[in-house]
Order: sequence, then C-alpha cells, then structure tokens
Amino acid sequence: MSETVGTPPPRALLGAAAVVFSALYFVSDVLEAVQGGFSTPQLWLTLVAEAAVPFLVIGLHLAQRPSIPRSAAIAAGAYAYAYVYFTGTVVYALVTGTPDYATLSEELGVGMTVHGAIMVAAGVWFGYASFRAGVLPRWAGVALAVGVVLVAASQGAPEGLQLVAAGVRDLGVAGLGAGLLVGARRDTAPT
Repeated sequence: MSETVGTPPPRALLGAAAVVFSALYFVSDVLEAVQGGFSTPQLWLTLVAEAAVPFLVIGLHLAQRPSIPRSAAIAAGAYAYAYVYFTGTVVYALVTGTPDYATLSEELGVGMTVHGAIMVAAGVWFGYASFRAGVLPRWAGVALAVGVVLVAASQGAPEGLQLVAAGVRDLGVAGLGAGLLVGARRDTAPT
C-alpha cells in the first residue's frame, strides 16, 4: 500500500503526538504549581494530555515490535489502563470543582493509590523493556522508568520536586516519541 505524497508516515504522527502531548502534560503540571491548585483551564489541559497517554503508550509498544519483549504488551496495557483511570479522575475534579490534588487524592482514596501503584510498576516495566529493545532512544526508556518512580516518591514533597519528577516522566515519553520522529525522517529521506 503506498502512502499519499506529503502525508507523514504513521510512525512520525505517533512520534509527534508523544512529544506534543508530553509537553502539554508538563505545562498543565507547571500551571497547577504556579496557581497552587486546580483551575478549569488547567484541568482541561490535563484531561487532553492524559486522555492521549493510553493511545501513545500502546502505539509506542507497537512501534518497537518485534524487538521489544512480548511481555511488554502487558506493561503497556497496564500503563494505559492506569491512565484511563487518571483521566477519569480529571473529569471527576472538573465536575465536582475539586480545588487541588491533595483533596482529589483524599476524596478518591484507595483508588488513587492502587492505580498509582499500577502506573509505577507498568511504567518501570515498559521503560525497561524499551531500554532493552533499543529501537528507540535507550535514555528515554530509563527516563520513563525513573520518572514514574520519582512521581510516586515525590507525593507530598514541595511543588518544585514534584515538577522535576513529572518532567522526567514526560521527558521519557517525549524522548520515545522523538526517536520515532528521527527514525521516520531517516526512513523517508531521499537517497
């Protein structure tokens, strides 16, 4: 099947989406920190960014096949599942007018803890599998794995530390996407 002239290949679109939505996610975290809590525009930005994560991580897994271990499909699926839940928490915050993350965590209790644990385990697993596969930049797989651990470990820490943690996680996903962009450009460059 031939591609239409001027149409970016799917890998390039996925790579660009991973970079853009990771950047949006980080911007929403910065806004939350600057504001000292949630706002409607910030939550909408978070909603858009988080809703993309399940599609991005499944796509990043598929883009690394067959080099990535088959078991990484479980990690990608679990990470995607955790973000479906987290996207729902943003909808909850918008509907109820929840003022900040601490209140949201208190209101949702064990659900946040359980899905946070799933996100950490799946993120470390998927990051490590991406590192081992070597299809996309290895540093990005490490950044994702380290970032999800830092996000969990920095809960309740000063806002600046939480931003660094989120930035490392977002950089990991963006780096995996950038690897697809570079590879797509190489694949479509004239010889």
